[in-house]
Amino acid sequence: GPHGNGTAEDGADPPIEFGPNRNVVWRAAVPGRGHSSPIVLADRVVLTTADERRQTQSVLCFDRDSGRLLWQTPINRGGFGKKHPKNTYATPTPTSDGKTVYAVFWNHDQVQLAALSLDGKVLWKRYVGPYVPIKYKFGYAPSPLLYDETIIIASEFENGAYLIAVDKRTGRTVWKTPRPSQISFSSPIVGRVAGRDQLLISGAYRVASYDPRSGRLLWSVKGTTAATCGTMVWDGNLVFASGGYPDSQTIAVHADGSRRIAWQNNRKAYEQSLLAVDGFVYAVTDRGIAYCWDAETGQTRWMERLGGLYSSSPTFAAGRIYVSNEAGTTFVLAADPNAARVLARTQLGNEVFASPAICDDRIFYRVAVNENGRRQELLYCFGRTARSE
Repeated sequence: GPHGNGTAEDGADPPIEFGPNRNVVWRAAVPGRGHSSPIVLADRVVLTTADERRQTQSVLCFDRDSGRLLWQTPINRGGFGKKHPKNTYATPTPTSDGKTVYAVFWNHDQVQLAALSLDGKVLWKRYVGPYVPIKYKFGYAPSPLLYDETIIIASEFENGAYLIAVDKRTGRTVWKTPRPSQISFSSPIVGRVAGRDQLLISGAYRVASYDPRSGRLLWSVKGTTAATCGTMVWDGNLVFASGGYPDSQTIAVHADGSRRIAWQNNRKAYEQSLLAVDGFVYAVTDRGIAYCWDAETGQTRWMERLGGLYSSSPTFAAGRIYVSNEAGTTFVLAADPNAARVLARTQLGNEVFASPAICDDRIFYRVAVNENGRRQELLYCFGRTARSE
């Protein structure tokens, strides 16, 4: 969503019932392979992809109304490092201020940031710094974060981890802050909590907050585990993190600098993010159990076994939670703290790693279909207005 916290804008109302033959507005073939989620800007839908055979990394743009491919701009060729079989070379989700698209790729042992115009022209690109994991060569994942006039990027590995902010117009470094040297994969996020903007990130056995304008550490609390992947979320004056590897923990921390832990449990959402909505925290654990916790106390309101393994994050719109497992089984749940209710269930391809984008009455899904040993990624646009085939 617009705040990077898995929540669509107020007024968004995507369909509850949808599938390959139901409420399809359009479907487009996506070349290559990637886990980046689609982003919607005005009349366009943007995502990234990588061709692993040719070793190219590109940004793609589709027409929001028709699904027609408007442009495909290559950013890099070659220099692909080792990665986890489940990861891709186009995993970070791009971001945009509505005028420029910013995309991050990992290649040649470096983190590369590119700025593109809405018609696909590269305005500038640069390497912001190294990413050279030593023990766990799982590839790169954190998405870039737009904050005011800067793009903030995390690079978390054993020997020289850092956060960096660059000027969105020029790519010039604004600030750079060291991070604990530990492999981790979480994206940084800015939340307005405890009366101020805080740059939040988990991993390296810490939950940490920085000043997004300067990179200065505001506070840090022991928590989570060595490696986390999910983006932190917030509600009121509390921030929430979960993970990871090798330990399992979900933790709620007071964001006022007191470093007080509100609650914690031993559940884990490793790859996927949590969702904080109206005083409750929703999670789907790695093994497919959905939870609702009271945000203030951590009390379990309900749990429901959905099944499957999860990498994409739950997304909230219109009182509903949309979540898919890695095999493409997609659930729509009521965001109701009083009862677990599955409103709909559908099958989207047989692989979903990207989280959906929701805009107005449309929901956009990046999925993959494996048939006869051939893998093809698709971008679906579903909407209630569509005729059901």
